[in-house]
Amino acid sequence: MAPDRRADLEVLFRVGASVQSVVQEAVTSPHRADVVAMGADGSPTESIDRIAEIQLLASLDAEGVDWDVLSEEAGLVQRGGGDLLVVDPIDGSHNVLRGLPFATISLALGKSDLGGIELGVVRDLNRGTTYWAQRGKGAFRDGRPIHTRAWSPKAEIFYVNLGRHATEAAVKLAAKGRRIRSLGCASFELLMVAQGGGDAYLFDNDTMGRNLRVTDIAAAALILQESGGAIANRAWEDLAALPLEIGQRTSVLGWGDPKFRAEAGPMGYL
Repeated sequence: MAPDRRADLEVLFRVGASVQSVVQEAVTSPHRADVVAMGADGSPTESIDRIAEIQLLASLDAEGVDWDVLSEEAGLVQRGGGDLLVVDPIDGSHNVLRGLPFATISLALGKSDLGGIELGVVRDLNRGTTYWAQRGKGAFRDGRPIHTRAWSPKAEIFYVNLGRHATEAAVKLAAKGRRIRSLGCASFELLMVAQGGGDAYLFDNDTMGRNLRVTDIAAAALILQESGGAIANRAWEDLAALPLEIGQRTSVLGWGDPKFRAEAGPMGYL
């Protein structure tokens, strides 16, 4: 039986709320999009991302936890802990900068690889809705259990990352779906599948360097799995062995109903 880690979950809830608060204060600043540094992954760090990460680390210090931190902006921050907190302080930064309501803070606690994540918490930075899961204990939204939905071919909703770098597979899936959404926030879109608001999510770009980092998906992947869904790369390969390292990138395919995995290929969806 999985150990009770409610105390650790409570810490993650408070950290998420703290970061949401500073992001809401910073979102109207005229300097929110100023580039202040280059992130550990080589991409520009805007002021609002830096503000969120500083608050995250300050909150962890205030909580008295010694977890190491892996963040998109700072990379690996060694704090002496046995657990590793994999975090994206703002997933959906471009949405935040443009006033679009699809962004989260993503927090995942575990060890070594994606399969070693034990706790996942994702907080909607716009509404404050909080999703979480502990491995083996189900998935929840604001305290209520969530579950994936049954897939009905020709009546589905797919979340697909589109644009000039999307692969033919992404365009093909979009063409097959009854309804398509592309929200620009991987964790949020995976959560939509987890709570039955969609059937599958695909992020598959034309070069690996344009695909997703483990910081984008670590928490949402666990929540999706605990809600009854599954996650893999575009080739249907399991992502459990994906290292918790900032340099790792992967295509991502998440789905709710096991029937989708069994039938999507033969039916020509992927």
